[in-house]
Amino acid sequence: MTAQLGRSVLLKVETSPGGGTFATVGGQRSTGLTINNEIVDVTNKDDAGVRTLLAGAGVNSMSTTISGVFEDDSNMQLVRDSAQANTHLNYQIVFPGSSNAQTFEGAFAIASLEESGEYNGEVTYSITLESAGTITVS
Repeated sequence: MTAQLGRSVLLKVETSPGGGTFATVGGQRSTGLTINNEIVDVTNKDDAGVRTLLAGAGVNSMSTTISGVFEDDSNMQLVRDSAQANTHLNYQIVFPGSSNAQTFEGAFAIASLEESGEYNGEVTYSITLESAGTITVS
């Protein structure tokens, strides 16, 4: 198995709603994805003290986090505007690779957007997004 470059994992935002064109949110240093599956516990007295879970039940969702150095570009402005208006945009989280490449695509809500800057450093950002519908994997 070949190791993959972390810098190749990217968050992209759809540049025009419904247009199908995605562009990278600039300045990314770290990009992560979490797949969440809510567990439904149906354990009862007949299970001899062993937990039993209901398959296919519960709520499925995805969370993604990115952080980086702020770059004043139009893609970051789309993200900022969406955060301020509390609207959903379509995003792609791209994991390139030779045999295990995957792109997760769908609508996400911005749960938090933080920008900060130290007196002797660069402006940085941190964004957390939560899925807002079905996410496709290709």
